[in-house]
Amino acid sequence: MKNHKNIIAAISLIVIIAGCKKYEQFPVDKVTISHIFDSKDSAGVSAQQYLYGIYGMLKNGHNRVAGDYLDAASDDAISSASGATNAVTVLSTAAYNSYTVPTDENLWAYYYSGIRSTNEFVNNIDVVPVLAKYHGFSMKYVWKSEARFLRAMFYFELLKRYGGVPLLGNHVYTITDNVALPRNSFDECVKYIVSECDAIKDSLLVAPVADPNADSHRPTKGSAMALKARVLLYAASPLFNGGNIDPTNNLTGYTDFSADRWAAAATAAKDVMDLGTYSLLPNFKDVFLTQNNSEILFERQVGNNTSIETTNGPVGFTGAVGKGQTSPTQSLVDAFPMQNGLPIIDPSSGYDSNNPYAGRDPRLTNTILYNGAQWLNTQLQTFEGGQSKPNSALQQTKTSYYMRKFMGDFENTNSYSSHSADWIIMRYADIVLGYAEALNESAGPTTDVYNAVISIRKRAGITAGANNLYGLKTGMTKDEMREVIHKERRVEFAFEESRYWDIRRWKIAETVMNQPRTGLSIVKLGSSLTYNPINVLTTKFDTPKMYLYPIPYDEVLKNPNMKQNPGW
Repeated sequence: MKNHKNIIAAISLIVIIAGCKKYEQFPVDKVTISHIFDSKDSAGVSAQQYLYGIYGMLKNGHNRVAGDYLDAASDDAISSASGATNAVTVLSTAAYNSYTVPTDENLWAYYYSGIRSTNEFVNNIDVVPVLAKYHGFSMKYVWKSEARFLRAMFYFELLKRYGGVPLLGNHVYTITDNVALPRNSFDECVKYIVSECDAIKDSLLVAPVADPNADSHRPTKGSAMALKARVLLYAASPLFNGGNIDPTNNLTGYTDFSADRWAAAATAAKDVMDLGTYSLLPNFKDVFLTQNNSEILFERQVGNNTSIETTNGPVGFTGAVGKGQTSPTQSLVDAFPMQNGLPIIDPSSGYDSNNPYAGRDPRLTNTILYNGAQWLNTQLQTFEGGQSKPNSALQQTKTSYYMRKFMGDFENTNSYSSHSADWIIMRYADIVLGYAEALNESAGPTTDVYNAVISIRKRAGITAGANNLYGLKTGMTKDEMREVIHKERRVEFAFEESRYWDIRRWKIAETVMNQPRTGLSIVKLGSSLTYNPINVLTTKFDTPKMYLYPIPYDEVLKNPNMKQNPGW
């Protein structure tokens, strides 16, 4: 059993401290910051509890946005919930504005609260006389680096939503301070996060950690390097690098284009790869079920449960309750190639529209539950009137598909049982494909780009083929390789909060989100099945404003120096 799971940031740290300190008790209303960061606490118990509270602010991505996966606000899925209040509506239609963005995703105040807490920790931990050491560093210095890593994470979460935001440094503002701060430029924010990652990486834990049961939730050197690589990849992407929605506005991106930004992102990703610490697991499904595995760079610990299945599993099973919350789209299913690596639209791929799930990339079976898929000792029925699409008032799939990813091995069981539901924030496959993308953009489809994509496809179970290229064709142009990498990211990272951000940073959301979400209506007559495409949801993506979130209205109202994002 892992330690420090389900840490809830909202729990009063004062209450925790009052319960932990045995040598001296204080009335709750008298506990101050000096009692958290105590010069007599040689083990740093209270300070560490404070740090655990900050860890609790990391988001668990499972059904986190109004009960849905964030992918339900992309072209990969829709919410099965009835009514209009779902992730697609609140994040992708006209309802998305400065007044109605829900608390689930309006995270300005949330992440600034985390930044304030990390600053409190950074500013006060030095007084605690912690005796323990790690690789020559005082453990309190390691803790400080962990807090700075979390702060860098919080800033990145703000950056990708809002563009440039106010940078506070280590300052903790009080009620008497002037808090009418202007936004820092996008470039300044990127440089700050990168510099923090560089500064702390060598004073963090080194993977693999010695005691994974206690420490697998903590960032390592590789975590900091991976965060740097991710920030630089986003910064180099079209939305910010050459495609700024307001070309002269340094808050919303760079005001010029530079291929060097792609090269820097490639170098940062390669630095992680060169550590030799991380590797792709042989089995794709095991990445999400095997704790402390070699692909995890950073995670939010959740614990063991069956909540993924009971929330998203198919309906119609006795003793294995599922609510089918997530309905994957047909376009996501179509994105998975055949097992030979060729896209289904390729005439030589072997795709059969009358048997559409046969011979496909094995990741399809590990990501999507489709009609005929093995599940709970039966073949899933998502045809009209079938066991898992009864067409009753019961919440059920709207597309004929259910999400399979993250769930346990329940193909041949009759009920669900607890398994790891940890949320992986960064994993090695993202580094590999990020490297391929950045290198392709900066240097073209080199051998290293090919090898990176091939390594992902090989692990997926795609066959090598006669040319040993796993379905890739020789001599691709940069544009052709870019399309391959974009599709590879889509199928590899489905439901991992990747697609939602990718279609924005690539600046293609205005295309993919302004066409209907589709699914299938499968009709069974005797033993034959007819697959009928259907539109299941129409969304509207207003460009350019929806590429960035609006600065919360009250922030703009109370701060004359706070500039709003374009269009809001």
